[in-house]
Amino acid sequence: MTNIPATPEMRLKRVRMMADYQFGKGAGGVLFDDDAAFLLSKTKRIRQVHSGGERIATVRARDGFFTLSMEGARRLHSYLKAPAMRVVVTDEAAPFAAKGKTAFCKHVLSIDTDLRAMEEVMVTDKNDKLLATGQLVLSPKEVISSETGPAVFIRNGIEKEEKEEKNEE
Repeated sequence: MTNIPATPEMRLKRVRMMADYQFGKGAGGVLFDDDAAFLLSKTKRIRQVHSGGERIATVRARDGFFTLSMEGARRLHSYLKAPAMRVVVTDEAAPFAAKGKTAFCKHVLSIDTDLRAMEEVMVTDKNDKLLATGQLVLSPKEVISSETGPAVFIRNGIEKEEKEEKNEE
């Protein structure tokens, strides 16, 4: 079987389908504009998707699911209505989440019950302000019933991102 080179259009269609599967129908079109650019691995697999000069998402090598940048989370947050893909934290925990610190179970006010452990989530405050993005550690049922331990390993926080942008200037 010959190896047919993938065109940018084919890659775009593929990442949009992957995002629709992971985040829900229509998410791929919201996350990835027609100008999407792809960073490929040595084996020509998609590793990162960029749009407008910014990283939107990275493909996790171990399972093929996306991890979101803050820009990707912003796009998804504006598209998905609460409580979809969200973990809501207390006012006390919100500043820490925004700085990229782990969100603990005791600080979770509510959570999308359709989520599963290890899924990519958006962390918000009680007013649905996007604070961070990260990976859910436990199932929603475990998060709600637990008083100790991490709920979300936060990868990117809005304040952490702003600080890095200032350092680049």
